Amino acid sequence: EAELVESGGGLVQAGGSLRLSCAASGFSFDDYAINWFRQAPGKERERVSCISSDNGSTYYADSVKGRFTISRDNAKNTVFLQMNSLKPEDTAVYYCVVDQYYYCSGSLAYWGQGTQVTVSS
Repeated sequence: EAELVESGGGLVQAGGSLRLSCAASGFSFDDYAINWFRQAPGKERERVSCISSDNGSTYYADSVKGRFTISRDNAKNTVFLQMNSLKPEDTAVYYCVVDQYYYCSGSLAYWGQGTQVTVSS
């Protein structure tokens, strides 16, 4: 059974940085693209970033472009989201989500439990 475990969230001041990790198990990790989504209270879920199975292509929401960087280590079945220049509007629960394909299709399969990121002003 697929399992995704996010870590690295926490409380940080505006302008600070956090690095989220997503450790995957139970499926062929290097065959699938991986997404990061986020959801803030009262707001719709937003796809933040995505990386293809072979690190060949990435996607970023306009709201995070230039500040966030997604990467993956297929040898360690782990995906990372480096978040710099954080803003209070980045406050949300961040989820790691497996895509159904090797590319960033937007068709989703498995979700992690999420990790809370809080950015204070």
